[in-house]
Amino acid sequence: MNTEQLLFEDFLAFLETAAPSCMGFVTQAHGKLTEMGCKFKVKSTKAFPFQVAYTMPNSRKGILGLRLRKSGLKARVTIVDPASHSDILCRLPASMIAQLEKKNACENLAGGGKCMEKCVGYDFHIGETHYQKCRFSCFEFDVNDESIPFFNEMLECEIVERDK
Repeated sequence: MNTEQLLFEDFLAFLETAAPSCMGFVTQAHGKLTEMGCKFKVKSTKAFPFQVAYTMPNSRKGILGLRLRKSGLKARVTIVDPASHSDILCRLPASMIAQLEKKNACENLAGGGKCMEKCVGYDFHIGETHYQKCRFSCFEFDVNDESIPFFNEMLECEIVERDK
């Protein structure tokens, strides 16, 4: 067993005590992504006891990030084109929309140029509402029973989009 796998096992053990309701989602996503050949990296910082980042097999582009915080598990799906997810985004529950609305606006899109250098932002609509959000935090939400089906849909849709 390699170092990353051992760290992932530690992450699962910690997750089992900190957020047991998220175990199914994490193990299912991990299985699907590693089966596809995605690489993953586990690390720990002061702010996040555990972070797991998955990258596509033939590139260094991230597809899923998991962060365990004191408030619980957060997951971020990195979407190439939000338009391809419009039907999913229009069905997001109010709690996920509320989290999305709190995310930082992308200053690069707004013309201020103060966002992160590599940020190209997301410019999309959900219903009548127009969003211009930083791509590094936009689609990061709390993982719970309500959000898990949407994470699964977004992840599946993104896998299909990147295979085109």
